Amino acid sequence: MAGRELDWKYTEEFLPESDALALLRQHSVELGIEPVSAATGAQLAFVAAASGANSIIEIGTGLGISGVWLMSGAPAASFTSIDSEADYQQVAKAALGEAGVAATQLRLITGDARRVLPRMNEESYDLVFVDADAAHVAEYVEHGLRLASIGGVVLVAHALWHGKVADPSQRDEPVPGMRSLLALYADSTTVTVALSPVGDGLLQLVKR
Repeated sequence: MAGRELDWKYTEEFLPESDALALLRQHSVELGIEPVSAATGAQLAFVAAASGANSIIEIGTGLGISGVWLMSGAPAASFTSIDSEADYQQVAKAALGEAGVAATQLRLITGDARRVLPRMNEESYDLVFVDADAAHVAEYVEHGLRLASIGGVVLVAHALWHGKVADPSQRDEPVPGMRSLLALYADSTTVTVALSPVGDGLLQLVKR
């Protein structure tokens, strides 16, 4: 195993998940949902804590793995999550409750994020996490930056898309769109940007 592969494996195993999250991960895979990796989850928790987030919105609930990580970093925050699958959200709600998140902190919105997001208030969230349909990721990020407060953070999962974004020979969707997204914000003067290789890649934007 090459050195960088060993580094990646070590990073992923550095902070092990709880048994509850491990079960959720297994269930997610069985349903065909690709959850964030354990190391990505730890990064989410770190950013939520470091930014002092009081209000968090997530685009793409899944079964709640990323939500549990985010709220572990900001346990007093309000948490809104959007997903088109009501059944998944019920699992996520239970997982968040078991992790100690009160029902009064949660707002789960069932619906198409492309229809829900335009109706939400500008600059009303400290942290926005995007982990939804990759075909519309640029649209979600645009909305995320609109919703983020000045100094707020927008995080985008799967930014390296299974190692394909860095490979010029890979042109299948959504790879070109993800490359375009990265290029757009790399040159932007409206954000401070970083791209982390953790997990499947995590794009990190701070709204100026």
